Amino acid sequence: MQDFYFYIKLGLNHVLDFGAYDHILFLMALALPFSFKSWKKVVLLATLFTIAHCLSLFLSVYGILVMDVALIEFLIPVTILGTALFNLIYVKSAVENRSLGLHILATTFFGLIHGFGFSNYFNMLMAEEEEKLGALLGFASGIEIAQVLIVFGVLGLSYLVLSILKVKAQLFVTIASILILLITIPMLIATFPW
Repeated sequence: MQDFYFYIKLGLNHVLDFGAYDHILFLMALALPFSFKSWKKVVLLATLFTIAHCLSLFLSVYGILVMDVALIEFLIPVTILGTALFNLIYVKSAVENRSLGLHILATTFFGLIHGFGFSNYFNMLMAEEEEKLGALLGFASGIEIAQVLIVFGVLGLSYLVLSILKVKAQLFVTIASILILLITIPMLIATFPW
């Protein structure tokens, strides 16, 4: 059981590592257009993201489907960029026209990519180990805890900005998404594989 907690901590620290902030940026971008009033939508998206990245993490760890590390390291910032750009479109559409359909498809696909990214780190940790399932479950659990913390942190920040500071939702999401785009562009350039 002590090993399980060790891997939970590794997963938690991997996502919350400010030196490797790509996963934090993605989750921030994912949660930005939502508020506590629409928490069910962001929970649905986060759940689909989780299912998808657990699937690709499992497939990669057990060698069923292995992706090129350089390609995945490039695609992760692409997912951040895509989500931030989607926010700019989503926030400008009329509330009654906001469908989660495209958001659901993109988030699920992006989850697969992030799972392969998580697997790169996990595979380095477990290179010499035979038994991986317990460690994998602990690592994935730590990732999920970190994701929940980030999503609720963004929802809390949104509440503060929108309700207490009285900033319009469209302005907040637009500015925050543009900042995420500006942070992501150097990551794209640095990881460009060709």
